[in-house]
Amino acid sequence: MKDIVSTKWLNQNLDHPNLIILDASIASNASGKVFEKSESTIPNARRFDLKNVFSDTSSVFPNTIPNPHIFERECQKLGINQDSEIVVFDANGMYSSPRAWWLFHVMGHENIAVLDGGLPKWIQNGFRTEQSHLTKFETGNFKANFNKDLLISFEQVSQNIIKKDFLIVDARSKGRFNGTEQEPRKHLKSGHIPNSVNIPHQDVLSDGMFKSKDELKVLFKHKCHGEKKLVFSCGSGLTACIVLLACRIGYTNTSKLYDGSWTEWAERNDLKV
Repeated sequence: MKDIVSTKWLNQNLDHPNLIILDASIASNASGKVFEKSESTIPNARRFDLKNVFSDTSSVFPNTIPNPHIFERECQKLGINQDSEIVVFDANGMYSSPRAWWLFHVMGHENIAVLDGGLPKWIQNGFRTEQSHLTKFETGNFKANFNKDLLISFEQVSQNIIKKDFLIVDARSKGRFNGTEQEPRKHLKSGHIPNSVNIPHQDVLSDGMFKSKDELKVLFKHKCHGEKKLVFSCGSGLTACIVLLACRIGYTNTSKLYDGSWTEWAERNDLKV
């Protein structure tokens, strides 16, 4: 399965026996903006609760990756199997669904795609909707195979300032990156990790969908100065996944994320060079 699929493809494959459709919508963004709640969803969709179930709610940092055993158990509860083909979407077009896609990659399940354009594009194309999610299904046999190499730590990022083994790509806005705009978490200073580059997540999208492969190739090649050893970051590890996915579409096959992102970096003082 490719990393993204079109609404047309999904509509044609709705009844595929191995297909699992996950709705990873969240209620608000990091700035506290409440998204307009959709009263409809894609047929056969199951609710993938990114904030309350598929994040480590005990962490001091938001959107932290959950324990693999918990991820495995909760995926089984959703009826997900080892051989499931998964399509994930969100009601806000392209916002939280790439985070769910990344989580599955870290947990060793690569047979997953993001619905390009999400629910808004689905509705725009006139495809059938339903009023509620699927809630009854048999327990799945999903197994998590955690790939720790895709998860970059604070210590690795700190050491990289000197070593320069990889390039940090920051998905926050230009103002937050440059320190001229206040962070949504008001106790945090703004600015950026030394030696990082800025690709705001909106820059990889056009009308709620990913830009073309050629457009993305030009964007990443220019912004990353030809470097292909990339690690992605943002405020809390969510919108970084949008840019990470765009990078895979048009530039280089990578899935490495600094999960703590700017929230952790700005709060911690140890080990920084």
